[in-house]
Amino acid sequence: MISYASFEPVLRDRLILSTWLISLVLLRPLASGGATADSWPFHSLVGMEVGPTGAQFGYSDTNDTRYCSRLAGTDIVRHCAQAGCEYVVIWARDGDYAYYNSRLLLKAPGLGARDPLREAVAEGRKHKLPIIAYCVVQQAGHYLAAHPEWQMRDHQGNPIGRFCYNSAYLEAMKRILAEQLAYGIQGFHIDMLDQGFGPPYGCWCDSCRKQFQSEHQCPMPKGITWDEDWDRMLEFRYHSSERFERALYTHIKSLNPNVTVDFNYHGNPPFSWEVGQRPVQHAGNGDFVTGETGIWGFSALTVGLNAEFYRAATPGNPFQIAISRDARCYHNQTVRPLADLRWELFTLLSHGGFVTVVDKLGFDGWPDPVCYERLGQVFREVQAKRTHFHGQPVAQVGLFFSSRTRDWYGRGKPADYFLSFQGAHQAMVYEHIPWGIVLDENFTLPILKRFPVIMLPNAAILSDEEVDLFRQYVVGGGKLIVTGQSGCWNRLGQPREQSSLESLTGARFVHKLDSLDNWFRFPPALDSKLPARFAPGGRLDWPFLVKGPAIVCEPTTATAVGELMKPYRTVRQQQGQEGTDWPMSPETNVGPAVLLNSLGNGTVLTFTGSPDFATASEHHIPEARALLRTAVEFLEPKPRVRIAAPANVEAVVVDDPAAATLRVHLVAYNSPPQTTPASSRPFVLPALIEEAPTYRATVELDHPIKRAAAWNKTTVLNRHGPAITATVNDIHEILTFRY
Repeated sequence: MISYASFEPVLRDRLILSTWLISLVLLRPLASGGATADSWPFHSLVGMEVGPTGAQFGYSDTNDTRYCSRLAGTDIVRHCAQAGCEYVVIWARDGDYAYYNSRLLLKAPGLGARDPLREAVAEGRKHKLPIIAYCVVQQAGHYLAAHPEWQMRDHQGNPIGRFCYNSAYLEAMKRILAEQLAYGIQGFHIDMLDQGFGPPYGCWCDSCRKQFQSEHQCPMPKGITWDEDWDRMLEFRYHSSERFERALYTHIKSLNPNVTVDFNYHGNPPFSWEVGQRPVQHAGNGDFVTGETGIWGFSALTVGLNAEFYRAATPGNPFQIAISRDARCYHNQTVRPLADLRWELFTLLSHGGFVTVVDKLGFDGWPDPVCYERLGQVFREVQAKRTHFHGQPVAQVGLFFSSRTRDWYGRGKPADYFLSFQGAHQAMVYEHIPWGIVLDENFTLPILKRFPVIMLPNAAILSDEEVDLFRQYVVGGGKLIVTGQSGCWNRLGQPREQSSLESLTGARFVHKLDSLDNWFRFPPALDSKLPARFAPGGRLDWPFLVKGPAIVCEPTTATAVGELMKPYRTVRQQQGQEGTDWPMSPETNVGPAVLLNSLGNGTVLTFTGSPDFATASEHHIPEARALLRTAVEFLEPKPRVRIAAPANVEAVVVDDPAAATLRVHLVAYNSPPQTTPASSRPFVLPALIEEAPTYRATVELDHPIKRAAAWNKTTVLNRHGPAITATVNDIHEILTFRY
């Protein structure tokens, strides 16, 4: 047995996690059977999750027999089969009701003697469709009201309307799942494994207090203290969620090792520590990971980001993404236009996931036929293209995500960190630079070496072990981009006197700027052409806003390029009588904007400001985003593939070495402009996509092309030496290149 007591906290945590990951990979399949390559998730691309709507938002009284009066498992499966689904996820339990003949749970009032789950399983066998049971864990409904002893409690002992994972609710959930498993289902989708999405926070119930005392030999903190006590509390919350998931998984597998188990996942942005999930720790507790996306809660841009996040959190496993057929969110009965559905579905399939479309039936359980007609069109197209959705992703840049920075730098405002990470991603997508995700919980030197360039977008908290891995990567020939205040905060989220990255950046950290409205300028240098390379449009006299965290540095071994300029502050601002939310103009130069440092066979390029944060901020300008493109091109001037296309077209590059074929998926987001609503200004959802765009894209490879082809017959290809230009008129196009 390994003893972790003598290690420093950060190193100890990484060792514990590494041991856990090894045991998860090596031991779980032996103990449970797990999901095999013959299981449905390994050969499916599209399916549907179908269930009622209304009860979970308090729309249904227990005596309202109209609710689910028309809900029938047979009809649901028939509609899904006709649409071309490869599996069906059917609701068995939500926060209020069971949708089958349960002996443990209150049944939906309109069902009468009908049993939709039994009907669905029977009909699924006829169509050879796997039937997956959807089962909720957290939801303040009738069951929680009947068992107040299982409630989470805040630090003052007040109930907070959630189930505690360390209570007897675990045994109740085991009985509920066993009851559903007896129906002959092929899998479980277990939802709402969160600990809440905001205040009040838990749990300080008696069970948790006793378990915390036993594990840590000290009492729980008396609230959110952001110190060593709170660090232990966060670990306790994370492990409480993990233990609950693993206990359910083990129980299900003990009853039927061939049934798949997946848990709905909230370890990716915009979720943070409040939910009780880390990116890797809570992604691998099932047979595969399932997450959600969609513009209603994540933005149009993060559809592909979520998919790649799930891939990085569970390397080598299939990953499922749930989307909505509704125009706004899950719980309405609108149907998105065909073009809009195609955009989201093909974006996710291009990134290697399999997709579940969620249909919320009418209040009485009525299925909308238009929904299934439109999805049938999309699913038939998916089947026609299915051979193109496999292969190895090609990524030029690895975007590093730090969960420790999320928790301790972001704290109660995780957007302070997420803006940098998401802005770095946005820049890669807009500039058509192939990218991937690197997660702090499971990254290794071989993982780093998969990427010619690694970017640290304001990774404020970095352990000595992490810094050493980055050093080995650079010395071995890797290229590292550092932005903002990376390495300038300690493990408890306090400013450091010295940056942990100084030996890599080749500069001494002087201090951080308290402002976000910071500016870059690249005046001419007599002995260098570098300023002109970084200056927007070659303007050497123009300061431009690069909104985001910034630091002042003094070069030691690095070459300095350009100027970081702090903003003016009015007298009233200096006196604290006026805010600084809106940018002021630049005042004086306080240090270099860019630092270039050679280390071994590699290079470190440091931005003392945050072009990534600026890209995702409310004061985004293309010039800030272009800095990141320039940095990547400077460090990696001859990439394997170079793509030029409009900013609203996402490019996903996949290699198939066995067939000597490179595929470039082009997915166009074609949303018309819209006005701001009278309320909630300026929160505006993008308009729905109604029409396919026409655009031109150019793809250039670093090796000879034997043959190039496009999926759509209407796409026109023209060859110009090593480059292919495509004129496209569709939401999704696949360009294939034989080499």
